[in-house]
This record gives sequence, C-alpha cells and structure tokens, in this order.
Amino acid sequence: MNSPAPRRLVALLALAGALSLPAWSAPVAPQPGAVSTEAGQLAIRHEKFKLANGFEVILVEDHRLPLVAFNLWVHAGPRNEAQGQTGFAHLFEHLMFAGSRHIPRGEFDKYIDAAGGTDANGSTNFDRTNYFFTLPSNQLALGLWLKADMLGWMIDEVDSVSLANQQDVVRNERRQSYENRPYGVADEAMYQALYPAGHPYRASVIGSHADIQSIQLKDVKDFARTYYRPNNATLVLAGDFDPKAAKALLQKYFGTLKAGPKPPEVHVAMPEITKERRVVVTDRVELSRLTLAWHTPPMFKAGDAELDVAAHVLGGGKASRLYGLLVRDKQLAQSVEVGQGSQSLSSVFEIEVVARPGASLDEIEALVDAEVARLAAEPPTEAEVAQARATIETQLLQRMEKVASLADLVNHYNQMADDPGFVGQDLARYAKLKPADVSATVAQWLQKDRRVAVIAKPGEQVLPPEVPTPPAPTQVGKGEREALNAAEPWRAKPPAAAKAKALALPAAQSFTLANGLTVIHSPKPGLPLVSASLVLRAGQAANPARHPGLAGFVAAMLPEGTTTRSAQQIAEGLAALGATLNAQAGSEEVRIDFSGRKAAAREGLALLADVALHPAFGTTEIERQKAQRLAALAQQREQAPVLASAIGNRVVFGDGHPLAENALGTGASIQAIDVAALRSFWQAHYRPEQAALVVAGDLTEAELRALVEPLFGAWKVEGTAPPETRLPPPRPIGARTVVVDKPGAPQTALAVVAPGPLASTPDVAPLKVMNAALGGLFTSRINNQLREVKGYTYGIYSGYTLGRERGQFGIRGSVRTDVTGAALADMWKEIEGIRATPMGAAELNRVRNAQLLSLPGLFDTNLAVVAGYAGNWSSGLPLSAITDLPKQYGAVTPATALKAAQQHLDPAQLIVVAVGDKAKVLPQLDAIGRKAEVRDADGRPVAPSAGQ
Repeated sequence: MNSPAPRRLVALLALAGALSLPAWSAPVAPQPGAVSTEAGQLAIRHEKFKLANGFEVILVEDHRLPLVAFNLWVHAGPRNEAQGQTGFAHLFEHLMFAGSRHIPRGEFDKYIDAAGGTDANGSTNFDRTNYFFTLPSNQLALGLWLKADMLGWMIDEVDSVSLANQQDVVRNERRQSYENRPYGVADEAMYQALYPAGHPYRASVIGSHADIQSIQLKDVKDFARTYYRPNNATLVLAGDFDPKAAKALLQKYFGTLKAGPKPPEVHVAMPEITKERRVVVTDRVELSRLTLAWHTPPMFKAGDAELDVAAHVLGGGKASRLYGLLVRDKQLAQSVEVGQGSQSLSSVFEIEVVARPGASLDEIEALVDAEVARLAAEPPTEAEVAQARATIETQLLQRMEKVASLADLVNHYNQMADDPGFVGQDLARYAKLKPADVSATVAQWLQKDRRVAVIAKPGEQVLPPEVPTPPAPTQVGKGEREALNAAEPWRAKPPAAAKAKALALPAAQSFTLANGLTVIHSPKPGLPLVSASLVLRAGQAANPARHPGLAGFVAAMLPEGTTTRSAQQIAEGLAALGATLNAQAGSEEVRIDFSGRKAAAREGLALLADVALHPAFGTTEIERQKAQRLAALAQQREQAPVLASAIGNRVVFGDGHPLAENALGTGASIQAIDVAALRSFWQAHYRPEQAALVVAGDLTEAELRALVEPLFGAWKVEGTAPPETRLPPPRPIGARTVVVDKPGAPQTALAVVAPGPLASTPDVAPLKVMNAALGGLFTSRINNQLREVKGYTYGIYSGYTLGRERGQFGIRGSVRTDVTGAALADMWKEIEGIRATPMGAAELNRVRNAQLLSLPGLFDTNLAVVAGYAGNWSSGLPLSAITDLPKQYGAVTPATALKAAQQHLDPAQLIVVAVGDKAKVLPQLDAIGRKAEVRDADGRPVAPSAGQ
C-alpha cells in the first residue's frame, strides 16, 4: 500500500472531530445479502450502468453488515506499458496515494483510518490496477469523495519530489520481494524465458531497477492522460447502502470528470515455444527447486477450466498425485505447487517442486514428466474431478463472504468476462467438463517441447549492476504540476458522516460437555459456510526442555494418519468436501482448524475429531515428518525476516527458556523425537478439559450440539493431567544489538524486540491505540518516517503479542542495507517521542477510531470470528473480551496512551536483531553508538574474527 508523507491536518482534524461514534447494540436479525445460493446455483445480485463520461459503476447491495466496500479498477497494467518502461503501472499505483488537489499529501490514508476503514490497499497484476478500501456504511459519501479525487485530481499533485520518493519505495519493494526473497530471481527468470523481448508479460510486474529509476515526470503525466480517465475505470460498490442515494452521490463526485481518449487496444499474439528452454539460476537458497511452465489459453477461453482442474489433480493439495508421489511416498520433495495462472493475453501453467536436501532434481523431473504424460494419456478419475469442483466452489463462496473480496470478484468478472455476474457461468465451466476433456487438454498444451524449465540451485546470486539512486529533489520545479479536470472548490471539504447505525460485534455463547470440553459458538447465518477451531493449551510453552519443537511435531503429525484413516484417506476426504484442515502449534496453544461449506460440516468436524482424538503416530510418517522439519529448518536460514524473528525470540527469552528455541526445534531434537515422546505429549496435553472447540458460521446452536455431542462427547481423559507449570520469566541477553551475517544481502531484516505485557493487563486498549500511532498502522510515525519521508523501506511495523503467560513487543521490517544505521536512529527518535509527550487531538482521534470504528470490518468472516474467540480462550480472557472492545477503545485518552507507552515501551530493554551484510552493517551501527554482537543463524554467539 502506498501513501505519502503528511503536509497538513486541518481538514483531517475537522473530520475526526465530527465523527459520530455508533451505538453498540445486541445482536440483530440477519439482513439480506447479495449472494444467492438458491437451488445450489451461485449468483450475485447487481446493477451495472455508466455515467455520461463513460465511468462504469456496479452496485452490489448487501446488508449483512453495516459496511461498504469501494473497489476501483483502472483497466491498465503491464500489458499497457511501453517498451523500456517495465514496472510503470505498478509505480503509478504507488503514486495514486501521493495526494491530490483536494486531499493534501499524506492525508488520504489518515482519512481511512479516522473513518474506521479496513482492507485498504492497492495492487497491480499484468492486466489491471485496483484500489480498494472498506468503510462503515455511514461513510459512503467520504469513500466516494476519496475515490473521485484519486482518479480525477491525483495528477495535480504529482511532481518530481513525490515521484522520486515512490521510486525509492518501489525499489525497496523489489529488493524485498525479489532480490532478498528465496527464489525471487528464479521466478523472474521464468517469465523472461517464457516471453520474448517486447511482450508486456516478459518483465515482472514490479519492473527492473533501471526502468523504475528512468521513469520521468512527463511519462507519468502521459500515462495518466491515457489510462487514468473515467472511461477506463470501473467502480464496484458492495455493501450496505441505498442504491438511489448512492447513484446521486456517484453523479455528484464522478460526473464532472472529463473523459479521455479511448486507450489503445492491446493485440499481442500468444508466444509459441517449439523447443524446450532450460535455464539454470543460482540464488542464496538452501534447497534446489524445479519449475516447469507452459503457455496456456487465456482466462475463460477453451481449455482454461480443464487446465485448472488438471492443476488440482496434479498438485492441488495433499490428495494430489504429485504431492502423494514426491512428498509422501518417495520423500524427494519438500513442497509441490501446481497452478493455472489465468491472464488476459495468455495464461501460464506452472509446476513448482522444492527438493529435499540431497534429492536429485533429475529424478524429480522424470517423475513429474511421467505423471503429466499419464494424465495426458488417461483421464483423471471422476473422484479427482469432483474434488477439484468442490474446492473451486468452496473457494468462490469464501471470496464472497467479505464485501471487500466480493467487490473485487465482481470487478474481476466484469473486466475479464464482460459480465459482473459471471459466477454461475464460471462454475458451469467446471460442472460440464468430463474427465476425458481434462486429459485431452493436457495432451494438447503440456507437451515437453513447449515448456520452460527453470532450475534454481544454491549459489551466488547474480544481479544486474546496481542502478544508483540520484539525490532526491527537495523542491518542486516550475511548471511540474498540471490538471486534467477543472478545479471545483467545494471538493476541498470532506463530506460529513451520516448517522452511524447501531452495531453489534459477533457475540458468542458457550456450553460445556460432560467431559469438560468447552464449546464456543458464534452463529453467522447467510452464506452456507462454517469454520471451526479446536484449540488446546499445548503449544511451544509446553515443550519439555529435552525436546524443543515437540509441540509442533505433534501438531504436524495429526493429519498424517489416525487409527482408522491413513494420511492419504484424510487428504482425500477433505478434498472431496472441498474443505481445509490444518494443525499448527503456536507459542502457547495448538489449533486444529477446519473451514468449508455447511454441507461439509458434519464430515469435516468428524475428520477434525478423528485427527485430534485418535492419532496413529505411525513410524513411517514420523520419519517423513523428521525430514520435512529438518528441511524447513534449512529454509528458514534463507528467509531473512523469518530468521530475524527466530533470533529475536532467543535473545529476548534467553537460552533455556521454552520460547527461546526455534519452534521447529533443533536438528538434534528433531532426530531424537520418537513415537513414545509424541504419544506422551499428546496424552498429557490433548485433554477435553483443557480444550475449546470454537465454531462460527451458518449453524444454529441446536445444529451444533447435534454435531458435537456424538463426535467429541466420548473423548475420554487418558491418565492424570500434568501439574500446571508456569513459564519462567524472560531472561534477555546483555547485548543490545545482534547481527546475523547474510553476505551480499540488498536489505537488512530488522526485529527490534523486548519482553511485553500479558493479555490480562488492564490497559490493553490504551496500549493498542498507542502502538497504532507508533508503528501499528500504515500511517504510523515509524512507517511514515522510514518509508514516506526517507524512502528507506517498503514497510515497517510494530506490535504487541499478548498471551496468557507470554508477552512481547516487536518492530519488524526490512530496510535498504546502506541505511540500516540511519533507519534505527530514526526509529529511536519516534520511540522516544511517543514516550515523551501526549498525542494531540487529531492523532489520537485518528488512531483510536482506526481501532474502534474498524471493529465490524475486522470480524467479517467466520475465520476471523473463530480466530478472535480461540485466541481469547487461549489467553484466558472471557467471551465478553470481544464485545467489550468498543467501550474500552472509546475510553482511551492522550494521558492513558502516554502512560501505556511509558510503562510498556522501555528503549533500554529493546534488543536489535539485524540480519544482513555484516561488512556493511557493522560500521553503520558503530557510527550510531550501537556495539553489536555477531551471532550465527541458530542464534549462537560467533567469535570475532581477526581485525573485527
């Protein structure tokens, strides 16, 4: 997301002061939504029309929640870029947040915060650029005012200063997303091998450093004149609004925008490969990777659906052929991913296999080739096709659960299929295809001589020569600004909010089974979807000292077989339901999560109960899981942000603390785990009286009770519960700065960490409001200074992890290597500043409202509701902790926020972990007075080398 540095806050202060806080009511009856599932047919009720200037609008009236999603698509992406201007469309996305004539630089995102906005961002893919946010429904006028100013008057404020700043930001994004991310350069190499020079898909969406830096202000203005006009954009409004009132506001805010010329059409032939192209890329990775890619038919064209199903059959999860063969049976692969990447000009079918240490890529490739050839020669089974259909339908339903993703789906169908309501026809493509159609399409398109093979191997990363960053201009040049639309002085004043509706956060009730299992239920009628989580206090904190990583190992083993089902049968059962089931251990709890359609709830919860209550802990699966976790340990070493967080835990909690060790454990501890250790831990900690089943979705209490009693009522306690032990207090290391060497890294990954308060602390609300101002929001002090003012980073954020017995504060993000020291110095100024003086009225109102008014948008899916109640149960909080949030946030004052900062944010306790190029980082740290201790990738001290 992109937003510029602040200029003035006068209008924002007026808006924040004028906001009327909503009343908070008891739960209300469900309201009608836009999605219909009558007779098993999915449909989206909508209305589409155009203003006189060609601006296209789609209204999706949906009253499930008092929210409105604003989703603007500009029909321009890399497919519209001129040669030599790769990354232009994406850079323009960033510039769209750089202020406009009536919204001064830096205030756009602050308006969103102050109004309680959620899901605010922008994104670019090869075919389009979108801009979106969701607001409370009483802010319909504000949202349209913001969107209209972005589209109509953004170009008025773009100048050499704002352009240079966003060029810095985008280049930092490139470093983070490609050059400092494992396999990023291999992903880029794949597209360069697939597409010839001059094809708009050849370069990555983000573009090259050289092209990004070479973009001139004139290019920006030309692009705006051509593409950022009302006749080349579509706005979807989805949510709780009155269509008549919305139409009047749309005419008011968008009707006077001048139409532009018709954008030039894009006609590009699909490239044809007649001989296999092979590319070898070396990168700073631990595990080798094979990628096979083919050109395939464009989105929604003949063959697209068939290849989507083929992707599910080959690699669409644990039930797929390649996962079963390469990961489960032969144990050659760490992961398998297969997908049909559908796009407008041509699609890409991609098979990606990450090899286990020591595995042969040649052997892997031969096995993949054999499976593709088998699918081309023999149709998949009816069951495999049915699994793909079920998964696709469930995923579509889940996209419609949030008004934000529903709006984006409608815009997607509108551009790509010329029909906003295409969802029924979309599903019909899959319903009518036959297994033989899948094999025939695979035979036609996935031929060996028509593909690209990219081999990524550990080695030196080879990048183009560094493109220097010229000194940033400090003043706007004469004549740099111009206007596409006439000035309209009335637009300078933001519209007032309408009266807020009475709101209710999703409440929950609980009941307890005879065996002590707590069941927490939050009904959410509407879409036929259900999510559930079995949560137990059996996380990393429960690990025995001799078995670090044991809690995570036990959780990972649950879906790998029960006393009556094999791992393959579990995977196939979930695939047939189109559902997901995952088990994962956190620091204090383990969660087994299920999500799927209501029709799958009975069988899905039965699978959840089976894996939790009857794990087999088979010897073969244990050995396979050992290899999987050892490889995952190796992968962590190549991911600088993950490594920084892991080392951060070690230095904060101290050696010997259960939370100091890597959640995966150590190489030695993984090898030492056996069936006895796994079963002993499971018997001690997987107990009904120490667990809660949290369920949200389209189930009544009666329906839930009828499901739960037969499945979990017979859960018997085995043995005596272990005595409750308390976590020891953290024992942070003495050093204040730790460096982990990553030679040649273009960025330094930072984790600035310290012990923090527990979830039971009475000042949680002031603490979260204070943190929102410091580093929790995009508009926070730290992110604004380091990204928008200085251009040091793509993004950097702070947050508190509040647990039952564990608390931690952290600031995390990556900065350009050459400004590591300067970034930390700026960070410390912001930390000291928030502890020194109370926030002013404008800032407090904005960040408090960002927490308070956004609450309905933060609990708008079953998964979000389940996560909230499961997390609170694990932390020892009552059910009312969620429904009490409005009152608690509303009571925060400048004084209470300041007190929270002074009590829970001590700069003297903060430990800096920097994962980056030691040779370049250490001198910078010395220059700002931070003596660093060097540690290895396991967090152990490294003896100084000669001359250090």
